[in-house]
Amino acid sequence: MKLQATTSQTVGPFFSIGMDWLVRENLAGAEVSGERVRVRGKVLDGDGRGVPDAILEVWQANAQGKYVHPEDTQEKPIEEGFRAFGRIPTKEDGSFEFTTIKPGSVPGPDGKEQAPHLVVSVFCRGLLRRLVTRMYFPGEAANDGDFALSLAPASRRETLVARKGGSASELEWNVVLQGTGETVFFDC
Repeated sequence: MKLQATTSQTVGPFFSIGMDWLVRENLAGAEVSGERVRVRGKVLDGDGRGVPDAILEVWQANAQGKYVHPEDTQEKPIEEGFRAFGRIPTKEDGSFEFTTIKPGSVPGPDGKEQAPHLVVSVFCRGLLRRLVTRMYFPGEAANDGDFALSLAPASRRETLVARKGGSASELEWNVVLQGTGETVFFDC
């Protein structure tokens, strides 16, 4: 009898082999309007160690609050050079960074405007399914009334809000996969 190995059902760690051509760490070209931000952080495991083979997928609206997607039927402009999507790998120490613009508010399920945010999917070795979360911007008055942010327990909401970094245009935000300080993930 000859046994044949079957493929694993977890995601990764094949990112550097099959996905390098999909990496995009700049979501908005220089000609795109909006407040430029650089987001830096780490993907951390339950012991606080960096995850070296994770991928973050980032989706966002433009500065006017419109997604580059056929289902967004708002009468708002889409700018040439705005990609709305990025795929960012972590480095050996689990760190990542990407550049984008702060998105405008988009309508929520009830029609009420959502706080500016990035939608982030996390893929890495050992996960059977991607993890979905959001990154919110610090100091936004709209954060208090955002429908998705209010779904998180008050004691854990800070895991979804970036912190101001070393310069005015820099933000720091970590993704903690489990344990103390675990990032809030949404079941999508």
